[in-house]
Amino acid sequence: MADHSYDYDVLVIGAGPGGYVAAIRAAQLGLKTACAESRDTLGGTCLNVGCIPSKALLHASELFEEAEGGHFATWGIEAKATFDLAKMMEEKASAVGDLTKGIEFLFKKNKVDWKKGHAAFEDAHTVKIGDETVTARDIVIATGSSVTPLPGVEVDNAKGRIVDSTGALDLDEVPEHLVVIGGGVIGLELGSVWRRLGAKVTVVEFLDQLLPGMDGEVRKESAKIFKKQGMELMLGHKVTGASVKGKTVTLTVEKSAGGDEQKIKASHVLVAIGRRPNTDGLALDKAGLSTNDRGQIAIDHDFSTDVDGIWAIGDVAPGPMLAHKAEDEGVAVAENIAGETGIVNHDVIPSVVYTTPEIAGVGLTQEEAVEKAGGDKKAVKVGKFPMMANSRAKANRDTDGFVKVIADAETDRVLGVWMINSLAGTMIAQAAQAMEFGATSEDIAYTCHAHPTHAEAFKEAAMAVQGKPIHM
Repeated sequence: MADHSYDYDVLVIGAGPGGYVAAIRAAQLGLKTACAESRDTLGGTCLNVGCIPSKALLHASELFEEAEGGHFATWGIEAKATFDLAKMMEEKASAVGDLTKGIEFLFKKNKVDWKKGHAAFEDAHTVKIGDETVTARDIVIATGSSVTPLPGVEVDNAKGRIVDSTGALDLDEVPEHLVVIGGGVIGLELGSVWRRLGAKVTVVEFLDQLLPGMDGEVRKESAKIFKKQGMELMLGHKVTGASVKGKTVTLTVEKSAGGDEQKIKASHVLVAIGRRPNTDGLALDKAGLSTNDRGQIAIDHDFSTDVDGIWAIGDVAPGPMLAHKAEDEGVAVAENIAGETGIVNHDVIPSVVYTTPEIAGVGLTQEEAVEKAGGDKKAVKVGKFPMMANSRAKANRDTDGFVKVIADAETDRVLGVWMINSLAGTMIAQAAQAMEFGATSEDIAYTCHAHPTHAEAFKEAAMAVQGKPIHM
């Protein structure tokens, strides 16, 4: 299948979750493949300074809080916990190193050439990577995203006072007072890490609720839980400026609509207001490409761009900026390039917030389902089941949250599932699979679930769609 008029059949730009998966899958399909990456290690933001290191620190801080925060004592276990932050960071780095080396091994195993350096187009089939020029029949842009800057608040990770998500994963001290700007997934996860380790945490969110894009009831319940855990929430507020003097950051905060200006002093500030696609320096114009008003590269359903032979996936293309979305697109785009049929169902992509408890959802929110039905609330049926009534959660003394199933009132087909509980990130996979197969709430309700498990709450929420849960 190799086309000898080019150096490679496929060149993938970017080795994050989308890029490295696309490269491996293309190689598996018999295509001569290279992958360009400007970092010194593979895995992109997710593996190096995102999903993986944050989960390592979340886990470490959870263990500490269980020992120090009272859950051990609930069970009669006496412990006086202390922690070594440097050791935590060392273990986090070790986990990242293991996984980046794992991708290097997979590249070698599948004969993917790793081209080290920043890539920029020369034309639609030619890319300069560092000092080397490479040609390819098909090129996949998988350059990911980076932190969105906030005007008036200058991030400087090296100084460690005003940081972005990368800097917040590498602080050498526990903040006395951490102000998180942005009440989305990244801000809440990293804020919860430092809160557990002893920081006072204040979250400033522009909107009137946390977690934009999630189901309304989930957003409200999450705010209650975070407040109960000790986070201070300033909803409906915006940060308009910041100044650093010594070890103190002074923020200027006012209401989102303007007015009521106040000053907040903090030891550290985390800017987490979102991410934007990485296209700077790619020289897209030389390939005949441009970006849309969101800075994304427009694609067709098969991930092809407006230029033949150039494809785009992951954060740089439209859709949710999630590693698993990029991975699935990586497999699909490689299959499309190879002449097979690669498909991603963008209506069934789960999202997870890895706080304690976890928060997860897939499909439509209740608000979106009603809106899609033309505003007819009766067109949508909802079943909810509280973790307080789940036997395993009750036995574990871990009862925060609920499971919510949203179904079409006429067909009973599941339109969305939302949940808050300690295993939500794992449990949402069942919901995604059920929806992928077009399941009804009745299908889930009459599927036997092991007892006692947290997953029974999903079954009971499905039963509640028809108004017949057993344990409530």
